[in-house]
Amino acid sequence: MATKTEDVTKTDDERAPEEAAAAKAAAEAEAEADTAGTDAAEQPTDESEEPGEPEEPEEPEEPETLREMAATGVGQGAGAVVSAALGVVSLSGGWIGTVAAARETLIGQLRTSSTASVATQVKEVYGDAWHTTALWAGLFALAALITGVVVLARPAFGTPGRPQAPWIRSVAWAGVSLGVIGLLLAVLKYSDALLSLPSTG
Repeated sequence: MATKTEDVTKTDDERAPEEAAAAKAAAEAEAEADTAGTDAAEQPTDESEEPGEPEEPEEPEEPETLREMAATGVGQGAGAVVSAALGVVSLSGGWIGTVAAARETLIGQLRTSSTASVATQVKEVYGDAWHTTALWAGLFALAALITGVVVLARPAFGTPGRPQAPWIRSVAWAGVSLGVIGLLLAVLKYSDALLSLPSTG
C-alpha cells in the first residue's frame, strides 16, 4: 500500500522520466521484433525456393520430325504414281515400243528380198515388229508391278507403327493391277496367242 501511495503522491515532473524510459524500452522491443520478423521472411524456408531462372516446360518428344514424315510420304507417293504410270504405258505400248517396232520393220524390209515368200516377208516385216512391241510392253508392265510391290511393302521395313497414307496404297495397288494385266497381255501377244499373224498358206 505504500507503493500505491507513493505513486499517487508523485507529481507530474517526477513521473515524466519514468514514463519516458518505459516508452523508450517499448519502442526498442518493437524495433527488435520487426527486425526479427523481416529476417525470418527474407530467409528461404526451402532450398528449392531459392530465386533463379524459371524452368521451361519440357515439350513432349515427337516420334519423328515433320521433315522425316514428309520425305517418307513423298517418296512412297512418287513410287506409287510411277507404278501406275508404267502400268498405263504397258497397255498403250509407249513411244519407245512404237519406235522399236518401226526400227524392226525397217530392218525386216532391208533384210528381206523382193523374191522372198509372202510368209517370210510377213514374218520379217510385221511379225518381228509385233513381237518387239509386245516385249517392250512386257518390260513396262514388269517395272510397274515391281515398283508397286515395293511401295506396298515399304512400311514393313520402316519405323513400326508408322501408317501409310490411304491414297498411296490405292495408287500402288492400281499400278500393281495394271502391271499384271499388261504383263499378261504382253505374254499373249509375244506367244501369238492374241492377235497372231494372218496365215499366208
